[in-house]
Amino acid sequence: MASLMALFNHKSRAHRPEHHSVPELPIRDASLRTASPARRQSLFSTSIFTSTNSVNMPGHDLDLYFNTALGLAKEAGKIVKEGFLTSKNVVAKAVSWDFVTEYDQASEKFLISGLAKAFPAHKFIGEETVSGSNEEPVLTEEPTWVIDPIDGTTNFVHGFPLTCISIALAINKEVVLAIVYNPVYDHMFTARKGQGAYLNGERIYASKETDISRAVVALELSLARDPKLHDKIMNRAKSIISTATGIRVTGSCALSLCYVALGSFEAYQVDHLHSWDVAAGSLIITEAGGVVVDTSGDKFDMMAHRILAAGTPQIAESLSSLIKKADGEMKAIAS
Repeated sequence: MASLMALFNHKSRAHRPEHHSVPELPIRDASLRTASPARRQSLFSTSIFTSTNSVNMPGHDLDLYFNTALGLAKEAGKIVKEGFLTSKNVVAKAVSWDFVTEYDQASEKFLISGLAKAFPAHKFIGEETVSGSNEEPVLTEEPTWVIDPIDGTTNFVHGFPLTCISIALAINKEVVLAIVYNPVYDHMFTARKGQGAYLNGERIYASKETDISRAVVALELSLARDPKLHDKIMNRAKSIISTATGIRVTGSCALSLCYVALGSFEAYQVDHLHSWDVAAGSLIITEAGGVVVDTSGDKFDMMAHRILAAGTPQIAESLSSLIKKADGEMKAIAS
């Protein structure tokens, strides 16, 4: 197994070599702890996902929608992987740590053009399209594709292999299919409403842990770089660190959600992100047997910029309570 340290033994982005090796990715999957070596290996092997028993939605061919999006995701993955292995033109967005590259734009253009050609009546919410318009996206009841062409762009820019393509289709404001693809490792997470969640075609399940003291919780601490968010995020993290087994930061919201679905994390929480960050992952978690709620514990709304995902309701409730307590302490200090 190649060492993760190999990722950091290269020059600055402007002087990186054209190619570098990718280490294998260890994943702590609760469903694999007692599995045979053969099954552990099969979970990460490439296979074609074949859907069956589609949820009945009159007027909609979900098989066609899913298979079209899956094929486009694989092709867009080639664009992303090529960019991962080569030098890039990097531009900062509104803040200095939020990047966009020509590969974000190429991936989104490829995905939207392919889906629009196949389904001209469908609508789209895409990260780069929305960023360019400076308008808040609106989710209607019409079939709407919610796309993040490269989730974890900072990882992508720095040659860290936790980066992915995220695609979700919402009908009547409800996500009915989801695809999250990490082309660097060829990990394809998929879900369709009522049919379960899968990694490379094999069924996956969320952790059944109910005790927060035995939970690994994923967060996005880099958001604390925003001075307006710093104290709140760090105070929440302090509360969680003192209670949970540990915390993890992947730098990719969509993959963190998938790792909750896989049982690698017991929970994930983040505020201040967008619909394209959470849409696909939220369905993958619920189809893996997990739960997704608003950070407050209320019903999840993918347009509300807040998500708390967990393997069990008990973990979700405990984490939400910790966050409420931490936020209450901040308000008390401020007053």
